[in-house]
Amino acid sequence: MSSTPPKPTTIPNGIKFLFGGLAGMGATCFVQPLDLVKNRMQVATSKEHKTSLHVLRHVIKSEGVTALYSGLSAGLLRQATYTTTRLGIYTWLFEKASGPNGEPPSFLVKAGLGMAAGVVGSFVGTPAEVSLIRMTSDGRLPPAERRNYKNVVDALVRMTREEGLFTLWRGAIPTMGRAMVVNAAQLASYSQAKQALIGTGYFRDNIFLHFCASMISGLVTTAASMPVDIAKTRIQNMKIIDGKPEYKGAVDVLTKVIRNEGFFSLWKGFTPYYMRLGPHTVLTFIFLEQLNITYKKVILGDASAKGGGL
Repeated sequence: MSSTPPKPTTIPNGIKFLFGGLAGMGATCFVQPLDLVKNRMQVATSKEHKTSLHVLRHVIKSEGVTALYSGLSAGLLRQATYTTTRLGIYTWLFEKASGPNGEPPSFLVKAGLGMAAGVVGSFVGTPAEVSLIRMTSDGRLPPAERRNYKNVVDALVRMTREEGLFTLWRGAIPTMGRAMVVNAAQLASYSQAKQALIGTGYFRDNIFLHFCASMISGLVTTAASMPVDIAKTRIQNMKIIDGKPEYKGAVDVLTKVIRNEGFFSLWKGFTPYYMRLGPHTVLTFIFLEQLNITYKKVILGDASAKGGGL
């Protein structure tokens, strides 16, 4: 008499990776215009754009409303590679590091897990990141200097053909450095913010709590990661002039920015960066938790399921 094999009690790793990518891609569809504004402000080496609203008005007036979604294909590919990898690895490591009764790991452990997941994810996602930076920044260049990539596939093919395969990983080191800062701050501070807000007695574990915790997490992450982010953006958007690159590396970017544009230019584009990161964080986490809950209830048959892993 054959016995029925026991039903799995956890979400398979492959599904965790899939859900991470889907959550990130869903969030990107909402915040892509803010990503474009942030990138335009960061690559501007002069007082080209004073505020985020100025960028928005300029793009709509000179390029049309649809230009706000320039680079969407690259943004989606970035989420399909970077977010799929980082959230998949993070939720897998989170589960491994949790206690026997499901107790979450400490803040420092969460930060370490986030850094590890971020480094791997950012390396995988760098080609899409380079494409995204170039596609969202192209409209600010004179027509004769624009790259005019048709979509992310065209960008990847042309970069490889015209500049070499390793161009796809240009800026990989600052990208990985940024990912360590972002993921350590974002993933760990999100959990801590949730715990702190619940501890006040004014919040319950619901979507409003997730929203508030994500916006706090986004503020911490933005302040910590922007200098690394601006170095990454400038390197990935730079051109080779007379056989020489504009910047030698991340330190060279930061030095030149401080010397030529002022110390606080390291946080240029703070508002669109924060307004993108906060909503993107909350939407990603909400989508991910809902996907996890649905899978556990429908597939695993756990009626009392919670999102978990965050």
